Amino acid sequence: MVGALRSSDAIGGAIDGLTSRSDVKVLLVDDDAAVRNALRRVLQHSGYRVVSCGSAAEALEQLAADSYDAMLSDVRMPGMSGLKLLRAVREHDLDLPVILITGSPDLGSATEAVEYGALQYLIKPVESERLEEAVDRAAADGRMARARRRYIADYGSSTFRVGERAGIAATLARAFDSLAVAYQPILHAVDGSLFAYEALMRSGEPDLPHPHAVMRAAESVDRLQHLGGTMRRLVALDLATTQQSIFFVNLHPEDLSDEALYDADAPLTQFARRVVFEITERAALEHVGDLRDHIFELRALGFRIAWVDDLGATYSGLTSFRQLKPDFVKLDMELVRGIERNEIKRRMVRSMIERCHGTGKLVIAEGVETPDEKQTLVDLGCDLLQGYLLGRPVKGTPSLPASKLLESGE
Repeated sequence: MVGALRSSDAIGGAIDGLTSRSDVKVLLVDDDAAVRNALRRVLQHSGYRVVSCGSAAEALEQLAADSYDAMLSDVRMPGMSGLKLLRAVREHDLDLPVILITGSPDLGSATEAVEYGALQYLIKPVESERLEEAVDRAAADGRMARARRRYIADYGSSTFRVGERAGIAATLARAFDSLAVAYQPILHAVDGSLFAYEALMRSGEPDLPHPHAVMRAAESVDRLQHLGGTMRRLVALDLATTQQSIFFVNLHPEDLSDEALYDADAPLTQFARRVVFEITERAALEHVGDLRDHIFELRALGFRIAWVDDLGATYSGLTSFRQLKPDFVKLDMELVRGIERNEIKRRMVRSMIERCHGTGKLVIAEGVETPDEKQTLVDLGCDLLQGYLLGRPVKGTPSLPASKLLESGE
């Protein structure tokens, strides 16, 4: 699937069209009173309704007495930690979105957070904009999950009601007619030379103005595979007009069940040696049967695999990493943003790069927006860079060199 949502495609304010921030009730848990009060002020200033607690035990009492749209918890707390609190919450509520925050991240706690369904794992200090984005997404995902459960109880299905489904299908049909591909350059970190392009979905339909909206609509009317196939055909048309470029193409796990993906005569397969499939929406990978076999088939056709490695994005899975055995590892912008000012992030990224280089994988940092971020990543040994500082996505066949892309904009 081309152009899956990541933090660079964030939706603000309206929270995915489901509600307003004044309707969002957040449970905040942190044993440090100063930190707790600071976070509460930020969230309240942004418009959320906030109930704060100084311990996990107090949080469980609040959850037993009232309902919340999201919970924001520190990881390291005396008595019951944020991870133990998360496990306790999951025993009674599978849908409450939980965001964990820590100033001392480690892979062990991140892995445990993923196993128990933490929506995000954020690293202190968290910028207010990033915090708002996380809570917005939590509220939207939580309400969608609860709605699905209600629809299953009422109609035996998690899809939208009949009237909604018809409207979404009509809007999606218009979006399909307007689909296009924008390409963002990926550059060598040391000398800035062009390495590849990432293909990103663009829609001209006003009611589905960004990739996340298109994918949500396609999912709700069972058209994800059709969307993925359409975008792969569009990319193949552009690949046919170029000679050298490598293209990164986002692939939704739903696409792995599409027999057309493995067709030796499919439009994109003839360019397989120049295509890297970037696996997105990793939460859904656990539902893909025979994942290893699917990846083996893609490699047999000549495709390569990329995986996004981050402790800040949703459902980062070490198990999926082992199954995919990627050729490229991408560092999400949560790790890149402000890395020159954050020693913890630098240590984490340095460790990831060393681990990847030890197994022959190239490391790509995405979301590079400042010269200081770029230089820090170069110093840490990152192989490839991507971001607005280096080139914005541009619609149309990417036949221009990276220097021209910088001049073109979007």
